[in-house]
Amino acid sequence: MKIKEVREMSADQLNAKLVELKKDLFNLRLQHATNQLDNPGKIAEVKHDIARVKTVLRELELAAK
Repeated sequence: MKIKEVREMSADQLNAKLVELKKDLFNLRLQHATNQLDNPGKIAEVKHDIARVKTVLRELELAAK
């Protein structure tokens, strides 16, 4: 997911995406622990997406003040 895509989302969409990404990260970690994960780089990718979403949410919060 690119930052441009994230910036186009509303705050509600961002919160929903954050929940979805956290679930994905949990499932990837579970697969990694049971040696079922094909691409371990996917974990880092999901972590970066979570960071992007949190960053934009914080920017929106600061802009509202």
